[in-house]
Amino acid sequence: MPLPASADVTSLLVAWSEGDNDALARLVPKVYAELHRLAHHQMRAESPGRTLQTTALVNEAYLRLVDTRRVRWQSRAHFLGVAAQAMRRILVDAARARGARKRGGTGPRVSLDESLLPAAERGASLVALDDALTTLADVDPRKSQVVELRYFAGLSVAETAVVLGVSPETVQRDWRVAKAWLLRELSNGGAPR
Repeated sequence: MPLPASADVTSLLVAWSEGDNDALARLVPKVYAELHRLAHHQMRAESPGRTLQTTALVNEAYLRLVDTRRVRWQSRAHFLGVAAQAMRRILVDAARARGARKRGGTGPRVSLDESLLPAAERGASLVALDDALTTLADVDPRKSQVVELRYFAGLSVAETAVVLGVSPETVQRDWRVAKAWLLRELSNGGAPR
């Protein structure tokens, strides 16, 4: 399926942010396939037995995006970046909830099943990555945004540059530095990999 024209999507996003609800109705069919691709990209590290499926992630992100009233959409890439961030938040919240239940949270207690350990490790890794990204955002917000857009949204260097209003070279440099910083942070924190 071909991607919708970026200018068409951008004009619908601008109209939606200016209060045109009809624009939202025309926008959703144009970006649904991209949102689904993005959700699939986000779910690639999840275990096969996960309870949250790709379509459910798209739907949950859609609900969060529709609730976002004060965003001044700049472009299709900006929209996808915000969608990726919403999906990341949903997955991290789910991983944190699984961790809370594992430690005796409000959920029912069940016996440990060895087959669930890899999924728990991946959830812990996602939470550790989220914590490291939050720390990186405190140190250098742009580098954190580059990671979100490149890794979580799957945007190209050029699309990331457009969203952030910097050159592609700056994105490439920030991407290299951020990956090295995150690797060091995750290694020092003893987070599972």
